Amino acid sequence: MQKLSHREEEVLQLIVDEQSSVEISDLLNISIRTVETHRKNIAKKIGSSSLVAFTKYAIQHQIIQLK
Repeated sequence: MQKLSHREEEVLQLIVDEQSSVEISDLLNISIRTVETHRKNIAKKIGSSSLVAFTKYAIQHQIIQLK
């Protein structure tokens, strides 16, 4: 499994926080297309595109903390 880039980790955290691609684009000041590319790259690297898989990966790799 490939390691996520810093930007991919930022995008992943916002996805898990239930932000839309438009919201992520605005927050990170990047294009929606770039957000979608990051989503695709994250899914490829972790082997799944489901929100559950994204969340599980983020918790396991301490990208997010449970509240």
